[in-house]
Amino acid sequence: MFAAMSTVGGWVMGYFDGSQLKVWQWAKEYTLADNFFMGAFGGSFLNHMWLVCACTPQFPDAPPSMRVRLDPDGKLTKRPGSPSAKDGAVQVFSDGIGGQVSPDGYAVNITQPPYQPSGVPPASDGDRDLADPKGTAARGEPLPPQDELTIGDTLSTKGIDWAWYAGGWNLALADGRQPPGNKRKIIYERAGDSPNFQPHHQPFNYFQRFAPGTADRAAHLKDGEDLLRDIDAGRLPPVTFYKPVGRYNQHPAYTDLVSGDLHIADVLERLRNGPQWRSMAIIVTYDENGGFWDHVPPPSGPGWGNRWGPGTRIPTLVISPFARRGHVDKTPYDTTSILKLITRRFGLQPLDGVREKVGDLTAAFDFGR
Repeated sequence: MFAAMSTVGGWVMGYFDGSQLKVWQWAKEYTLADNFFMGAFGGSFLNHMWLVCACTPQFPDAPPSMRVRLDPDGKLTKRPGSPSAKDGAVQVFSDGIGGQVSPDGYAVNITQPPYQPSGVPPASDGDRDLADPKGTAARGEPLPPQDELTIGDTLSTKGIDWAWYAGGWNLALADGRQPPGNKRKIIYERAGDSPNFQPHHQPFNYFQRFAPGTADRAAHLKDGEDLLRDIDAGRLPPVTFYKPVGRYNQHPAYTDLVSGDLHIADVLERLRNGPQWRSMAIIVTYDENGGFWDHVPPPSGPGWGNRWGPGTRIPTLVISPFARRGHVDKTPYDTTSILKLITRRFGLQPLDGVREKVGDLTAAFDFGR
């Protein structure tokens, strides 16, 4: 039923031999965590949220057109006329825009940020830094600004510097601030040499603390070009997140495997040759399983999972002078394991959504090195 559950009626599935990819070679040299699962049942939007707050965003006043519909038996309804690879296969859409919001008001599928860059342009008579609160017919209303505690909040409270670097951020900001009648050339755009910026991959842009004009936004949300300069200059903050542009994220349908593989391998090599390498730990992972089918069931039960996840297994590498060499780590992890590691390393306030029994990634390290 994997293909039959596709929202496009079941695209062709293929087999890819990853052994010749560059990131595969990094996995062989350092540690591959092969029981690492995405934090939430869902796609990129929801799993990026779980990466920074271990939480599912709330949208209690979402219009009916954005909410998923349930039948009398509590099962998801199928949008009339939606394609299906198998007669009767469930389509996770309502009869509205796309079922972004659960019946009880949680945003679980792609919902746009309230701030630019966003897939929702500014209002014609509104602030150019904001998404039009009325939304659009194609994307619905933007998510209201969120106020849940994030890993950024707990780091800042402890005085630990950090940054989220996003490829194409500055270009997308300028693109998003255009009048609503102008065609976007960067945001969700693949034509020409566009980086194909994905606004729903930028979780901190959904939080009120990082609204346009705030000191926290200026201090912590940065461009991918800043990342490269800071690597070379040895200026990376103690905690660094990096999200490549859409053309490099290996997503099915709008990019390819090789471009992203070459890009990440290049960044890794740059980090290893940089002045901060000797005290560095790098975690390379994915927001969700994307087009990679996987058969391993996620852990479940008290302390392991809840309503939101964990979901499908995803690739994760631990690369560091302190990482075990040529090692396959069998410890059960999920996306919140990254938050657990950061919290342990810096003595932070734990985030409520981090799962009790998942590992904190320390089993991937050999601290005697």
